Amino acid sequence: MKLDQSTLDYCQQLFDKGQFRAELTLSNSPIPAYKKCLIQAQSKLDEDFANGVTVETLVHARAWLVDQVLSLAWEHWIGSDCEDIALVAVGGYGRGELHPHSDIDLLILLAHDSFAPYQQGIEAFITLLWDIRLAVGHSVRSITECCEQAAIDITIMTNLLESRTLCGPSQLVLQLLDNIQAKQYWPSKKFLQAKYEEQRQRHKKFNETEYLLEPNLKSSPGGLRDIHMISWVSRHHFDIKNLAQLVDQGLLTDSEYRILRSGRQYLWKIRYGLHLLAKRDENRLVFDYQKQLAQQFGYQDTHSSLAVEQFMQQYFRTVMALGELNDLLLQHFDDLILSADKPTSITRLNERFQINNNYIEVVSPRVFKATPSALLEVFVLMTQHPEILGVKASTIRLIREHRYLIDESFRSTPHNTALFIELMKAPYGLTVNLRRMMRYGILGRYLPAFGKITGQMQHDLFHIYTVDAHTLLLIKFLRSFHYQESKARFPVATQIIKTLAKPELLYIAGLFHDIAKGRGGDHSELGAVEAEEFCKLHQLSEADAALVVWLVKFHLLMSSTAQRQDLSDPEVINRFAQQVSNASRLDYLYALTVADINATNPSLWNSWRASLLRQLYSATKQAFTRGLENPFGKHEQIQSTQQQAAALLIDNDVKPEVIEKLWHDLGDDYFLRHTAEEISWHCQGIINHKQRKPLILIKETTEQQTEATTQIFIYTKDREGLFAVITAGLDKLNLNVQDARIITSKTGYSLDTFIVLEQNGNPIGHKPYRIKQIKQHLVKALIRHNKNPELINRRTSRQLKHFAYPAEVVISNNSKNHRTIIEITTPDRPGLIALIGKLFVDLKLVIHNAKIATLGERVEDVFLITDLQGNPIKDEETCLQIQQTLCQHLDNRSQQDSIGKNQKRSLTIQ
Repeated sequence: MKLDQSTLDYCQQLFDKGQFRAELTLSNSPIPAYKKCLIQAQSKLDEDFANGVTVETLVHARAWLVDQVLSLAWEHWIGSDCEDIALVAVGGYGRGELHPHSDIDLLILLAHDSFAPYQQGIEAFITLLWDIRLAVGHSVRSITECCEQAAIDITIMTNLLESRTLCGPSQLVLQLLDNIQAKQYWPSKKFLQAKYEEQRQRHKKFNETEYLLEPNLKSSPGGLRDIHMISWVSRHHFDIKNLAQLVDQGLLTDSEYRILRSGRQYLWKIRYGLHLLAKRDENRLVFDYQKQLAQQFGYQDTHSSLAVEQFMQQYFRTVMALGELNDLLLQHFDDLILSADKPTSITRLNERFQINNNYIEVVSPRVFKATPSALLEVFVLMTQHPEILGVKASTIRLIREHRYLIDESFRSTPHNTALFIELMKAPYGLTVNLRRMMRYGILGRYLPAFGKITGQMQHDLFHIYTVDAHTLLLIKFLRSFHYQESKARFPVATQIIKTLAKPELLYIAGLFHDIAKGRGGDHSELGAVEAEEFCKLHQLSEADAALVVWLVKFHLLMSSTAQRQDLSDPEVINRFAQQVSNASRLDYLYALTVADINATNPSLWNSWRASLLRQLYSATKQAFTRGLENPFGKHEQIQSTQQQAAALLIDNDVKPEVIEKLWHDLGDDYFLRHTAEEISWHCQGIINHKQRKPLILIKETTEQQTEATTQIFIYTKDREGLFAVITAGLDKLNLNVQDARIITSKTGYSLDTFIVLEQNGNPIGHKPYRIKQIKQHLVKALIRHNKNPELINRRTSRQLKHFAYPAEVVISNNSKNHRTIIEITTPDRPGLIALIGKLFVDLKLVIHNAKIATLGERVEDVFLITDLQGNPIKDEETCLQIQQTLCQHLDNRSQQDSIGKNQKRSLTIQ
């Protein structure tokens, strides 16, 4: 391992060979001396890391230290003059890179197949390494065995490329590599294809994005493995031993190499700190460590962003730059290795661009300087020619070098604005080319507001992507609605997208919907201002601009209405329809909302949320058909529902007088909040129920296959604490409550409907055993009936433990339905809904309706309640007492197993 003089001078401070040998002679066992020297040296390394010594020095110094220790141990157990056995460092250790808890990969290389003469010594050597707590991974192979294994395993072949002789004859390693080279097990083309596929599969595990909530420093796109990939191919094909030689080969410019080296240094710094915090070989940048590293590296909270968000934004921007260089070099390798022997096929596109073997390139290095608009044109051309697979490496470099030309004058040139609008109208390839524009630094320069959100994250479990990655993923979802394969999952959206007159307006709205995140204030309002300026600059018509601006400003309207309000209330539908104003806007808004939810967090899109949006969409469509001047009233809805339900019951041989008698005891709320089909199902169950025990009915709604949910209907004598008993029972069954409709008849019977999903977000489905289990458990709980049921104590997930901000409880009154509304926002915890139900019992409150929304690490639940006499809570002192009690108990619950405290965040579905 070659070290520069300053690093070598530093290394000499870590280990004194003479003193170490002296300490060995003073002890009966060598273990204490080895341990002592390792602990002392590592303590100095860690102290110097905190004091700002460069991480490159520390990483190479630890490898040097381990070299010294292993060499002495090898000398003792094997000897220093053996000519047919060598100790070889491979993998990261072979590169001379060791972090505090990195694995130390060793190959004991033999000239011959038998290691019997050395078996005892090897076993003693390895045992010593384990005893002194070195994380050693080792193999013992002959040259022949190494060749055989390398021939069939690309990973072994890659490790051997990084071989470095520690002890014994270096000629053995040279002989091994010569044998492999001579037999051509992995010629350059085959090796590159295998490593490229390896990287593709690795990236696929991380959704092809650098921007994950808890990224992996090694394996995520743009991580250390991408740098290793470059190193492996360079070493195999070009015999390049270090990354600096890429410049000599003309594969990187000096500035690109500086980006590569500084990016690697930054990732090494994070990894070193991560190892110290985790006290193990940890590469996942999980919540447990993000905040601590941000503090350690000197970031501080500001009014608009947390320290951890600033730290992670720098991380994301770093890996994006590394990912860009990875793209550039892989394209170079493709030209020089995979396509080297292919006949060149040139297709001229225009006077600026041509296709060279399916890759677009400039016809001259002066194209961008002479015609700056070509910086946009290149991406437009790729959307018009599906045969183009990407951009030539030389042209990628020219784009990077000339992106400074995109300034205020460039952005206001009509030809350029027309090109950008043409891009947004692309028949195909829009998303992939927007991604290219972002990666090559073009999108952030053309839209400076987008540049500000590049790599920006929110420290929560709801937004699992950075704002820029979320935005492009949203557009990808919008585009996917055109594809037949999306029809099963998004039946309404795929139908709507075909009817939109100008889908490009939807993509533009998607591009701007979150563009003002992180500025403070309402990002929807601020984003609408940005969108309006864009529309004016790009000469959109007044009507088109108005639609884009409205969509940006109200992109949260549909999701918040569906999740937080009672969609069975005609007034809610009429109010929403008034805000939307026409059916065309509704179509655009629905598509944008579905894409937004799916691009925020895949786990958010479950069958219940899908059914809520469809219900709101369908009801609003009907409102537009009737005319906003002729809104649907409650009494009209009740009458219509009763007529349909009566017809269904009569068809099932239920006599009208039986129906009338049963319905006489039910109030208007029941007929408002249930469909005719549900009422028929309930009534038949009640009529046929001859037993005295509670009635439990379970069915799956299959109106839309992808929107199926499970309804649990419970008919039993009403009593205090019934909601708490039921929710505690559902919690013990591991069912997630999505919605609750609580109805009490005039004769004192409760007709409660709970919409539930399994823990994985799916409905129960047709599973007789599971349905029987649920019924038996709930009946038993209701018969036993303890109004203060025992709450189960499930383990809180690691991620949830990091969020323990204060609960927020808002109490208001609705004069029209004579109910008090309690809105609760609090960190999510197992059994939370059951706990809230129990607290309402203690406060002598009756729940009439519940809307349950879990958004990442928090819940936003809305309850309609009254006192025991059915009256709303109007006394301010009583409301304050309710608020304080709920907050106290909810805060106690979230703090029980929390890790630290989080700043309070005001969040909605985004």
